[in-house]
Amino acid sequence: MVRAIVTGAAGRMGSLIIRAIQDAEGIELAGALEVSGHKVLGQDAGLIAGVGALGIEITANPEKIINQGDLIIDFTTPEATKKAVQMARQQKKSMVIGTTALPEDVLQDIQELSKIVPVIQAPNMSVGVNLLFSLLPQIAMILGKNYDIEVVEAHHRFKKDAPSGTAVKMAQILAKARNLDLEQAARYGREGLPGERTSGEIGIHAVRAGDIVGEHTVIFGGLGERIEISHKAHSRETFARGAVRAALFIVQQPPGLYDMQDVLKGE
Repeated sequence: MVRAIVTGAAGRMGSLIIRAIQDAEGIELAGALEVSGHKVLGQDAGLIAGVGALGIEITANPEKIINQGDLIIDFTTPEATKKAVQMARQQKKSMVIGTTALPEDVLQDIQELSKIVPVIQAPNMSVGVNLLFSLLPQIAMILGKNYDIEVVEAHHRFKKDAPSGTAVKMAQILAKARNLDLEQAARYGREGLPGERTSGEIGIHAVRAGDIVGEHTVIFGGLGERIEISHKAHSRETFARGAVRAALFIVQQPPGLYDMQDVLKGE
């Protein structure tokens, strides 16, 4: 039985992950973490997640519960993820990380952690999105440079980073397939008189509105036709189920840095 510690346990994703753990076989909740001063501290994590009492109190003290778990599932903020990674390294705990917009120092910390334990880091743990990740380079190479590439993503008004980690990952994949340097090729929206579009651009656009869970569309535009490939998440539960799937996979692996592509190939 895999014992998981969930960070941000009272947040939107944390609560859904706890629910997904309860619905899955082979994994159980071992601990629940929240930030110091949060109003739910001391309350039962299962009650907060809506799955009934589990006898596990939400705490702000990681030292209190870290030895009860096999791994940490983290979908929080870059600041919180940094602390979780440092804690995991000290205690040699595996991690499943879904936090996006991570700065370079946190990415380096994750690299160091992966040298001693297996770690999964992925901007999106949806099976459908990861299928797109595998298809996009094939489409880009087959269509060739005469088809312009634009990535459009839409999320709820509460999302703090833009563009989404998934959109950035898509752009990275497409740039690699086209032999482009994304730092030079990326165009984050357009305004004024930017001039005619060049074939070496990859447009990346972010929409923030209402309660959109997550939508990503890649447009391949040619003269006379266009191809669009899209993924639309109807519920965040798909990400939570993916995180649990990743947790069950990662505990069986040797040290290293993995992503959801590895999970799908390895099952």
